[in-house]
Amino acid sequence: MDYSKVLQEIKEEIATFKNTGKVATYIPELGKVDPSKFGVYLQCTDGNGYGLGDSLDCFSIQSISKVLSLALALKLKGKEVWKRIGVEPSGDPFNSLVQLEYEKGIPRNPFINAGALVVADILISELENPKEDLLQFVRNIAEDQSVEYDEKVAASEMEHKFRNASLTHLMKDFGNIKNNVDDVLDFYFHQCSIAMNCKQLTQAFTIFLNYGKYDLSKEAAVLDPILAKRINALMLTCGFYDESGEFAFTVGLPGKSGVGGGIVALHPRHYSVAVWSPPLNKNGNSELGMKVLELLTTKTEISVF
Repeated sequence: MDYSKVLQEIKEEIATFKNTGKVATYIPELGKVDPSKFGVYLQCTDGNGYGLGDSLDCFSIQSISKVLSLALALKLKGKEVWKRIGVEPSGDPFNSLVQLEYEKGIPRNPFINAGALVVADILISELENPKEDLLQFVRNIAEDQSVEYDEKVAASEMEHKFRNASLTHLMKDFGNIKNNVDDVLDFYFHQCSIAMNCKQLTQAFTIFLNYGKYDLSKEAAVLDPILAKRINALMLTCGFYDESGEFAFTVGLPGKSGVGGGIVALHPRHYSVAVWSPPLNKNGNSELGMKVLELLTTKTEISVF
């Protein structure tokens, strides 16, 4: 497959795309990002990579980080994680309190905010230096020791923490948060603030390309095959909140979005791909990013289905 040619065709096709999305402003620091930024990077399992636009510009990965923190938690605790978090799509907004109350403090899946907060709680309990150890894990799988937290974004999120604090306190009341609430929030906001570019993200996500043999990081077989399989399934069914079905229908790949405008998707045994375009649709997913990935699987005629 000539992916370079495919990406150029996509670039030409989206030149006239009318982007009606809006940059996230509920985290004020994210609202400062240039809405015209656009980058794509595709990393193949044969080691070849293809970039387009601002693919080497770093941005806050936000909820994309939930996949990486989950991977680390599963490496450390295995099936124990699923005693505290479900694996079903939510069908509700990613920060819903109503669903969490109804289900007695057990988040529907690890990719809604409540689920990621429980994962954060698990990592705080298991890691000796939680923030440092998570960042080192991400650096290792990204093959880049320059990856850092964006402290301004983390501080901006802490300043406007109220909904996430409500979720965490509610789960604490149900006994599903073990550590201090502010410690969990601090870890979670730092996790979401991680700044990476499209190329680094595609490298990091090679650990999910199934399974060991196609992992391009130096930490060979970073994930057991069964864990990569389970996380891919969750990305397909839950990676885009209440738009996960639409993404599966139009794109047909496991993936995860973030309100920083990034989306990572992958085709097991073939490639990982990251797109960045800050303006979001009404569901909190990059409007242009969704379109680019739909065009990618349409033009290549390759998806998981």
